[in-house]
Amino acid sequence: MAELENEKKEKRTSFFIRLRSTILLIGISALALYFGGWPLAVLLLLISICGVFELLRVFGLHKSSLATVTYVFVLLYDLVLYFGQAFLILPCCILYLLVLLTIYVIRYPKHEAKQVTNSFFSFFYVAVCLGYIYQLRMAKDGGLFVVLILLCACGNDIFAYLVGILIGRHKIFPHLSPKKSVEGFFGGIFGAALCGFVYGFIFQHFSEPSPYHFPALFALICGLGAFPAVVGDLVASAIKRNHGIKDYSNLIPGHGGILDRFDSMIFTAPIVYYLVTLLLRKYF
Repeated sequence: MAELENEKKEKRTSFFIRLRSTILLIGISALALYFGGWPLAVLLLLISICGVFELLRVFGLHKSSLATVTYVFVLLYDLVLYFGQAFLILPCCILYLLVLLTIYVIRYPKHEAKQVTNSFFSFFYVAVCLGYIYQLRMAKDGGLFVVLILLCACGNDIFAYLVGILIGRHKIFPHLSPKKSVEGFFGGIFGAALCGFVYGFIFQHFSEPSPYHFPALFALICGLGAFPAVVGDLVASAIKRNHGIKDYSNLIPGHGGILDRFDSMIFTAPIVYYLVTLLLRKYF
């Protein structure tokens, strides 16, 4: 009986720790997204640096010269975004790769080709992909468009969980994520599309008159954007399983690390950005 009570007490404590962290995360993120500009740029820089550090630590590179260069280029990349020089993004990535390869050659055989690849992957996977949140936010009506990224990630997670709990029977990735079901997968995509559809009516109320049918377009964007959200979650899980870890870090109490919390948004952000720019050209 005493063990059962202790277990319940631990679960309650864990729940409230997780709840406090969630409220704090939502509050900080909401403020940064509302103001945009430098508050959002600073927040994304911190998230990117922490996420890249977590990934490089998994690869055993967080204290190497490759890591130092990677942190510098994360800062440089965010400065490029902040000053609105999007045309420099590709040159920045090419220059970063060139610097990595130069270090690889100069310090050979200290570093292996796999380490260079892991460094570039960490930079592109975390910093470059998350940077699309800033690009979308700074577009016309970007404060309203950026909500689509949250709807894709959060809407998919919530509906996938609910549908999986209620009717989930068939495992979709039994070796990678045993709790995920085929029913939950499609439920998450449908749920995200439904969130987008409802949000479309809200968007129409706040935006200027337009020929676009926002409920239908937002349902399409969120439905398509939910798929990379699933991929992002599974990729983060696969990396952890490959390296035998439970969480990327303990930075966020009750949640784990940055990559544990933002894994779904990493792939979703660029997909939503390009879908919005493609389907809503009037705003770009």
